[in-house]
Amino acid sequence: MSGGHAERSHALLSASSAARWLACPPSARLCEQFPDTSSEYAAEGTLAHEIAELKLRKALIEPMGPRKFGKALKELQSNPLYQPEMDKHTDTYLDYVLGIVHGYSSPPYVAVEKRLDYSTYAPEGYGTGDCIIIGGDTLHIVDLKYGKGVPVDAKGNTQMRLYALGAVTEYGFLYPIRQVHMVIVQPRLDSISEDTVPLDELLAWGESIKPIAEQAYKGEGDYNPGDHCRFCRAKAVCRARADAQTALEAFGGMKPPLISDAEVGQLLERGRNLAQWLKDLEEYALSRCLDGAEIPAWKAVEGRGSRQYVDQDAAFQALISAGIEEAVLYERKPLSVAQIEKVLGKAKYRELLEETGLVEVQPGKPTLVPASDKRDAITNRVAATEAFS
Repeated sequence: MSGGHAERSHALLSASSAARWLACPPSARLCEQFPDTSSEYAAEGTLAHEIAELKLRKALIEPMGPRKFGKALKELQSNPLYQPEMDKHTDTYLDYVLGIVHGYSSPPYVAVEKRLDYSTYAPEGYGTGDCIIIGGDTLHIVDLKYGKGVPVDAKGNTQMRLYALGAVTEYGFLYPIRQVHMVIVQPRLDSISEDTVPLDELLAWGESIKPIAEQAYKGEGDYNPGDHCRFCRAKAVCRARADAQTALEAFGGMKPPLISDAEVGQLLERGRNLAQWLKDLEEYALSRCLDGAEIPAWKAVEGRGSRQYVDQDAAFQALISAGIEEAVLYERKPLSVAQIEKVLGKAKYRELLEETGLVEVQPGKPTLVPASDKRDAITNRVAATEAFS
């Protein structure tokens, strides 16, 4: 069995980083100067993908008895990063895939953790598709994302489109593919995002990115700072980003005593990006100081420490023996609605609390977000204030 979802030996023009190198072509080569560090969250995601892969193989590809499956699953569950909720979330992904497969009158073609080559469109480009299903005239690309940060939209998703191009290259001469159905399943966020495009539209998009991909591969083109910078390994010390964030003097020519609403919007956007850039810069400087480098006017020091029990049971017993009331040592408080939902599971929670009217959803406090946010705008101050009060 393969090692999960990660694009193993990463392609320079990887599908997962396509949103960045398509927006800022020279960043692809710039990132080569920095180590590709992996977080515990990424390792956790890889483990979840390995569990999901095992379940899909058993259900759809390989004859696997209970003993063989149980042994393989137990081995994965021995990983220190394993959490019992991984079984529930990978079952959600499995159920979605089975729903597609069983929707066909005859068994469709299914591939799991398939290496996909899209080098026709991006030099040396390849990635790994979690699940490929081909039935009738439809190619399905289903991607499991185990993170719980923000929902990822499948519509116009460059990673999914590159996977789809690789799959069409691999299977287009074998099957009468006319449309591509791309799906991102994020079970920890209760999110399933889908996008279906005609094959002609996908191929036209592939042709349109070829010149950009060529630039990225050669390290050419213009640097273009933006939201995609947060996925760039060079983000802390990229000069183009630094120049963009320190160019606030462009607003120095504002003559009226009060700035306009249009200027407020521009400054908020600049300030938001500036705050993120400073955070990245601090993390980089700390890392360099810890490596023994000198950052003029800055140094790394030990932060505020925290106290903890050497042996909590022994400490509490000593307090009780000294005459301290046991009730003083503990705090009793009810679990929040979110905590109760996690303990009971979503179905039981809905049955016992939501459907019985014992839980209500209170509107959130008005907050300012970028215009790209998908939530509906609030334009009535009185109604918003009354709803929250």
